[in-house]
Amino acid sequence: MTSGIPLRDDFDGFALRALAKGTKDAAQARRLLALAEIYDGHSRSDAARIGGVTLQIVRDWVIRFNARGPSGLINGKAPGNQGKLSDVHRQALAKIVESGPVPAVHGVVRWRRKDLVQWLFQEYRISVDETTIGRELKALGFAKLSARPRHYAQNEGDLESFKKSSPPHWQQSKAGSRRTSRLSSGGPTKLG
Repeated sequence: MTSGIPLRDDFDGFALRALAKGTKDAAQARRLLALAEIYDGHSRSDAARIGGVTLQIVRDWVIRFNARGPSGLINGKAPGNQGKLSDVHRQALAKIVESGPVPAVHGVVRWRRKDLVQWLFQEYRISVDETTIGRELKALGFAKLSARPRHYAQNEGDLESFKKSSPPHWQQSKAGSRRTSRLSSGGPTKLG
């Protein structure tokens, strides 16, 4: 049987237990306690049992701990895919949106996301989705504007005649009017 990857020698089991006690990250504490077992001379199988994982995962913890110390045992966020648009592309996109389309050149009178997708492909041969363009425009500080729809035959002068102008049918009760009406009628009446 081969021996495992040795742990770095600037820590010991006591130090790792102290770090595990002071951390707020439960996953890091569990990993530190598992590695403390290895420092104390126990087997890696015991460390895997304490950590609740397999031997391969304990090996991964040892590699991360040796490379970055106790901070290497904290769960990190995955980097994700690299974006298709560089800063040069974003600046060109912002410039063309600010200047607006030229109908004779671009064939549109206002920019839509799908028009900008087509423009990016024609200029830079970059294929992106409309949602990506929307997300990039929002990150650049642009907001989506849409005009309120209006009927083509709408007349501004006729709008006033359709607005509500009649007074309301209800009126506010006078103070104490409800109480006086009950007393004058002889009390509540039974409906039968």
